[in-house]
Amino acid sequence: MSGFGNAFSSSIGKKFIMGITGLFLILFLIVHCGINALIFISDGGLTFNIGAHFMATNWIIRAGEIVLFIGLLAHIFQALRLTLQNQKARPVKYAVNDGKANSKWYSRSMGLLGTLLLIFLVVHLKDFWVVSRFTGIPTVDANGHEDLYAVMKEKFQDPVRVAVYILAMFSLCYHLLHGFASAFQTMGWNHSKYNGMIKRAGVWYSIIISILFAAMPIAVYFGLIQ
Repeated sequence: MSGFGNAFSSSIGKKFIMGITGLFLILFLIVHCGINALIFISDGGLTFNIGAHFMATNWIIRAGEIVLFIGLLAHIFQALRLTLQNQKARPVKYAVNDGKANSKWYSRSMGLLGTLLLIFLVVHLKDFWVVSRFTGIPTVDANGHEDLYAVMKEKFQDPVRVAVYILAMFSLCYHLLHGFASAFQTMGWNHSKYNGMIKRAGVWYSIIISILFAAMPIAVYFGLIQ
């Protein structure tokens, strides 16, 4: 048992946890973005509320949320451990450190981008997840479902909140640009024959997911959807 624990406390073990939880979060974002994109169906939010109701009542989804939450905490915890470990391994900075020569700026700024996303996540969960899962939503739509769409329209009338969401999606995009390919590499799912395809898929995934998430508050704020 100690050998198992040591394996996951080692540098390789920590990176493995980062990789597997990162892949899980990547899959979750596809589902979450797909459900949220239902707001672009101009039917007063009826279709979106159906999707939100399914997410809130389906036991598989609810169980998945627990796994997701644990995975997210593990991802954050391991990121902090790796950062501290790297700092301890090199307490004195090199006299000349040209990071630009070896990596993209967002690869070197994963800690900052991750921190910004963590702050956004707290705000996002407070705005929507807490009310849909715990406190309840006082209004219902024409189908009798809790009107989460109305909550979204109310929240996104605040230009500051909209700006925060947009900035957070920039952070998400750059975080994913590094994390997508890195997760595959960490899991050992890389090969010279497929690395180019994985990298391109990561770029498109990062851009599309981030644009869709950012477009939602923009569309609500400017009244582009009803």
